[in-house]
Amino acid sequence: MLTADFLHNIRVSLYFTVNVFIRQFLIYVDSTRRLSRAMISLLAPRGLRPAWIGITAVAAAAVLTLFFLYSPRLQTTTSRVVVPDPVNHIVTDPTYMVDNSTNTDASPVITDATLIEHLAQYFIDYPIHPPYKERFGELGQRSRVLRDWITLADQSADSTSKSLLVNATERVALSLYPFLKSPKGRNAAHKPVGDLRASFEPGSAGVVIPTSNHTLRFAAHLVGTLRSVLKSTLPIQIIYAGDEDLGPDDRARLSSTVESGPPLEFLDILTVFDDSTLQLQTGGWAIKAFAALGSRFERLILADADAVFFQPPEVLLEHEAFVRTGALLFHDRLLWQNVFPERNEWYRSQIRQPSPALDKSLVWTEDYAEEGDSGLVVLDKSRMDILVALLHICWQNSYDVREEVTYKITYGDKETWWLGLELTGASYEFSGHYGGIVGWDQVDSRGRQKVCSFVIAHVDAKDRLLWYNGSLLKNKRKSSMKNEYEAPTHWMIDAEWEKGARKEDMSCMKGGEARNLTEHEFDIMERSIELAKILDAMIYPISENTKKA
Repeated sequence: MLTADFLHNIRVSLYFTVNVFIRQFLIYVDSTRRLSRAMISLLAPRGLRPAWIGITAVAAAAVLTLFFLYSPRLQTTTSRVVVPDPVNHIVTDPTYMVDNSTNTDASPVITDATLIEHLAQYFIDYPIHPPYKERFGELGQRSRVLRDWITLADQSADSTSKSLLVNATERVALSLYPFLKSPKGRNAAHKPVGDLRASFEPGSAGVVIPTSNHTLRFAAHLVGTLRSVLKSTLPIQIIYAGDEDLGPDDRARLSSTVESGPPLEFLDILTVFDDSTLQLQTGGWAIKAFAALGSRFERLILADADAVFFQPPEVLLEHEAFVRTGALLFHDRLLWQNVFPERNEWYRSQIRQPSPALDKSLVWTEDYAEEGDSGLVVLDKSRMDILVALLHICWQNSYDVREEVTYKITYGDKETWWLGLELTGASYEFSGHYGGIVGWDQVDSRGRQKVCSFVIAHVDAKDRLLWYNGSLLKNKRKSSMKNEYEAPTHWMIDAEWEKGARKEDMSCMKGGEARNLTEHEFDIMERSIELAKILDAMIYPISENTKKA
């Protein structure tokens, strides 16, 4: 018995096949007519009879047919027609070469208006709907079309073509990503994508820190270290989800911790996106992707409130991988090979043409479990492929999708970043190493050196300590250690993990070289900790009665 989806897929396949045939036939007829006219105009002055004109036309058609069939130039052209299988998304042209870049010389042809309108209406009439588990890849493919239309509209000098593409883009974007609607109380946006892009300040760069009342303390530590210890002058934007998430008093206290550089900026993300499909106030990690998308910065460093820096954040904007691709990510710990086969199988069901970046992944090639540490993400939204990928990442963190799939198959938002970039065909790179550790040296039962702590460490392109997650506290997860600080002394990378049984338990890395922090790195840690203690008193002042008790 034929299912509705099967019949629908047949209709889609026939639609695209017929469109391709008609367009090629019209091109053929038009070319034949033009060649015939040219030969007639060339020979007519010599007094040829109508019969000879007919013979000339037939000969022209024959020559043109042979040209189409046997021309080596046409056999190697990159503008060949590719007919995809609508069910499996497999390209059936064996000579097809994947190219995610957009041809800068391309311009929309007004004769394609009907095809663009029909495709846009198809996306709108048949939206991505639940269950979402098998729709991640499809949304990625639709997003690639959206990206190409935006790029073509930006490049188009023809006002009619530009208007056609902008209209199609806005309609389709709102269908794919409903959160782009204006929040309640604001005028409805007729051009949500255009308005969002217009909110980005050209050439701007800054640090984005999503935080709430629960992470206020760590955010104060991070801001203090960036400004007072590392002397960063990058603007810092604090993102929150309404006054219940981060109240006016807490925002004022956080602002008071800044003694130098630009003042803190605050953005209520609920004033940017429609929260009806997001529920960000209770979404936890979900706010991070929307903070990145809604920030005014074009180039942004998105940092968790509990991130700890060894180097000024400015170096991230100069990291060769970021400059090259526009998206720099960091690996998680290399753990649990073959432990979550359903997760790895799901990745493969959605990713049909892995990128060179993914081919380097041990999660992809050797079935490890954890790929991304989203405690720090560096993005350039001025690049269209990155911006459209960020829309997909946000969709993965929207309420229905995260509740059904994202936060069930993976842990929080961790894997959404690389997955969104991968599925939409965006360029990106991971840092060269999987997560390491910074902490304190120990010796195991076999006399091997190991480094133990509660955090994950990352290095720069020259293998120097760059940042780690987990806060300046020795162990932020244990309430009994909520005021215990200790500067780390050693670090290790590219070795074997000895994972603690619970999240609050200490983990170790062993079998590698236990390296000492340099004098400079240790000094940064000590000064950051001393400042954190001062900031604790400012954020959570202790009354005299409490002190006496």
